[in-house]
Amino acid sequence: MKELAGRHVVVTGGGTGIGRAIAVRLAAEGASLTLLARDGERLAGVARELGASFAVCDVRDREQVEAAFAEAAEERGLLQGLVANAGLGGPNEPGRADRFEDLVATNLLGTYWCARAAERHLAPGPQTRHLVVVASILARIGVAGYTGYCASKAGLLGLVRSLAAELAPENVQVNAICPGWVDTEMARTGIERLAEATGQTHEEAFQAAMAEVPLGRMGKPEDVAGTVAWLLSGDARGVTGQAIDQNGGAFMI
Repeated sequence: MKELAGRHVVVTGGGTGIGRAIAVRLAAEGASLTLLARDGERLAGVARELGASFAVCDVRDREQVEAAFAEAAEERGLLQGLVANAGLGGPNEPGRADRFEDLVATNLLGTYWCARAAERHLAPGPQTRHLVVVASILARIGVAGYTGYCASKAGLLGLVRSLAAELAPENVQVNAICPGWVDTEMARTGIERLAEATGQTHEEAFQAAMAEVPLGRMGKPEDVAGTVAWLLSGDARGVTGQAIDQNGGAFMI
């Protein structure tokens, strides 16, 4: 039996990378999906492939978020889950005064708007509902030149803990996942930036990055998708307010 059969889940940032892998896995588990992202062309292709609904939505815009969730609930019914994956990556950009604001508006405030919109459209009843937030290993550690990204992702962990405490009486679980290096377009760009900053080749920079990972390899988007599927399933009933580190051992508590 498929674990998530018929359960309506909204996935933000569902057109590429980790978000796409999450959508593919949840569809395989039988979930009814609504995908949101800014890139409508890629998003439409994934939605067609999976038989999902979709809406072009910039999570920085509260009104767009409210409209997208209302439309999702009207089209596919009330929600049993949200995967807040949409995010903006990259370092600070000297000369761009709005760069920090853009990172926080997308990664932190955008996730907050989505969580609140999802809360208003959650299905009632005794069955557990779940909000999953995709954060980052950089929520745990500081990296020079990435103040906006690190701050915005660290803020997500406080948001998750507070929402978990607030929504627990309604039988809603809220958790975060903190991936490390994952083989996506964003990670490949990160390796290129590392190579440029250190004067290394791409392969040298990649090997240097992997030397900091005890398992010695990049994760795959499907790895994160598997953790999301577990959190949304009935097997994670006692888990809430947690930040699950999935980084090959690069950060350990």
